[in-house]
Amino acid sequence: MICGTIQLILVKEKGIFNVKLEPIVVSLLDTDLYKFNMNQVIFHKHTDLSGEYYFKCRSKDIVFTKEMADEINAQVNHLCGLKFTKAELDYLRSIRFIKSDYVEFLRLWHPIRDYVEIKQADKGELSVTVRGPLFSAMQFEIYLLEIINEVYFRMAFDYAALRESAEERLNEKIDAFNSGRYTFSFAEFGCRRRLSREWEDVVVKRLTSETKNCVGTSNVYLAMKYNITPIGTYAHEFVQMYQGIDYIPLAYTNQYAMNDWYDEYRGDNGTALTDTITTDLFLLDFNRSMVNNYSGVRHDSGDPFEWGEKIIAHYKKYGVDPKSKLLLFSDNLDFKRAQKLYDYFSDRAKVSFGIGTFCSNDTCEPALNIVIKLQFVNGRPVAKLSDTPEKSMCMDEDYLEYLKRSVAFRMDREKRKIN
Repeated sequence: MICGTIQLILVKEKGIFNVKLEPIVVSLLDTDLYKFNMNQVIFHKHTDLSGEYYFKCRSKDIVFTKEMADEINAQVNHLCGLKFTKAELDYLRSIRFIKSDYVEFLRLWHPIRDYVEIKQADKGELSVTVRGPLFSAMQFEIYLLEIINEVYFRMAFDYAALRESAEERLNEKIDAFNSGRYTFSFAEFGCRRRLSREWEDVVVKRLTSETKNCVGTSNVYLAMKYNITPIGTYAHEFVQMYQGIDYIPLAYTNQYAMNDWYDEYRGDNGTALTDTITTDLFLLDFNRSMVNNYSGVRHDSGDPFEWGEKIIAHYKKYGVDPKSKLLLFSDNLDFKRAQKLYDYFSDRAKVSFGIGTFCSNDTCEPALNIVIKLQFVNGRPVAKLSDTPEKSMCMDEDYLEYLKRSVAFRMDREKRKIN
């Protein structure tokens, strides 16, 4: 089977297709750093949790063929045969906040194929479900998104043409940095929606060697390969999982998540994500202690200018100089938008950016907007209440409404206290 410029040989053995050449994921480090960060907390504190993740393609009129689904399954078969190498484990140990007992656990761990179900659904939709212990199920997300993206773009388009257009656009970005048109610093966050493994490799190598502005990457494998900084803290799923713990009030899950995170890392890995159940609610728990314990906060939905003003005002309320804290923007950023945000905030706070799709999949064809989201923990529904309502995702509408009421009740009660 020819997919673009790379040949994949699929051999059917006992009813299962197996990849014999050019696998997409070749290392279990080929994922975002925050997967290890979150997983370490779960390993130390919440090994009793189970999780269910579901795939969604937000892009319209996308068709996944049976051949694509077969190849995705073949690639996942290969993924589940991988284990961490000694060199990879040693590299994880070298990251100052990754602990030795967790690395020893990873020596034994590998992805388990039985946890993943992938098939072509109605009208060319792709159905992907991951079920298993949360510490294991959560690791599939990035690997699966990498596989799905690359299979789709290699089989749906002329890969060579995509690659050529991507290179032209990368050259333009590098020229813009070197000419002084772009002046901000950023990290490459492109794993999940990359055009291909080989293209993300090229992007990271060139951005870090040909500009002074790319400070690192979320991709742990590429960070190791090019001796650059791996970057990341936690994702929405980390806060969401606390909704599945029955003794925790829903409107206080940010508080429990931040407490566990600080207990694990003692401020050494301290950028907090604000918008899992709205930034306004987050700020109720981002009290004086947390403001001091965390080095900054990350934006991932809602108007970034309004968000930045809100965060700066919050720091000032506690007498903290915003210039000592980081505003990290990561919501579907392109480079022009990042420059506008940098120009607006750079004299008022530390400012940086995590740029994903427009680093690793900026081509003549639109990138896919695909996600794999945590939907159940210990059989209970969980949800994200984004600052951008259309980014919210929950399979249980009754639960989503209950969560909204819980958040609204606490917000109203806090306002009454102030008044």
